[in-house]
Amino acid sequence: MTPRRVDPGSFEPLPDYREYPPAEMEARAKAFAEKMQRRRTTRHFSEREVSPAVIEHCIRAAGTAPSGAHQQPWHFVVVSDPAVKRSIREAAEEAEREFYTTAPADWLAALEPLGTDAVKPYLETAPYLIAVFAERYGLAPDGSHRTHYYVNESVGIATGFLLAALHHAGLVALTHTPSPMGFLRDVLGRPINEKPVMLVVTGYPAPDARVPRLKRKSLEEIATFIEPRQLNGL
Repeated sequence: MTPRRVDPGSFEPLPDYREYPPAEMEARAKAFAEKMQRRRTTRHFSEREVSPAVIEHCIRAAGTAPSGAHQQPWHFVVVSDPAVKRSIREAAEEAEREFYTTAPADWLAALEPLGTDAVKPYLETAPYLIAVFAERYGLAPDGSHRTHYYVNESVGIATGFLLAALHHAGLVALTHTPSPMGFLRDVLGRPINEKPVMLVVTGYPAPDARVPRLKRKSLEEIATFIEPRQLNGL
C-alpha cells in the first residue's frame, strides 16, 4: 500500500507542552485524582448567581477535547433565562412522567437508591442549564451534508471535560438525560442535524445539599494493567 502523502505545511511543532519531573508528575496526578474524588452529583442547587465568565471558560475547556477527524461535532447551549428554563422543566417532566410509568422494573430498581422521580425543580433553581448537542453531520453553506465520524465518542469526551472543568472551578453539576429529549431541539431552536445528548445542570450547591451514600469502585475493579513481564510470558 502506498503511504498517503500529507502536506508538511499542515503541521506545526507541538505547542506549549510542559514536562514535569517524575516526582512532580506523580504528585500532580495524585492531586487531580483526589480533586475528582470529591466530585459528587447533587440535585440540590442554590439560586446564587455564577459569573458567566466561569461557564464560558469551562466550555472553552470542553472544546479542547479530541474528536474524530477533528470535526468537533458538539454544540453547547447555555441557558440562564428563567422562562426558557421553565419551558425545559415542563417538557422534561412530561417526558419523565412517561418514563416512570413505562420503564422496566429493573431500571426503576437501579434508580431507587438515588431517590429520583419525575419532579425536577433543579431545572429552574440552578443558575445554568447547559444543553449538549451532537452534530450528527455537518451542513455546508449550500445545504449539503458532510459526514461526521465518531460523533458519540467525541461528544462524550467533550462532556467529560466540561464536567471536570465545572468541578475544578468550584461548581457542582448534574447530568440529566430525559427520555425522549427531542424537545430540547424544539425549545432551544437548534437545527435538525443536531441531536440532544444531555442537560448539564450546574451552579453552587444548596446549603442543605445532600447526595446518596455511594461507594466508587476501586482501582482494581476498574483497571487492568498488562506489564511487560506478563507479555513476555505469553
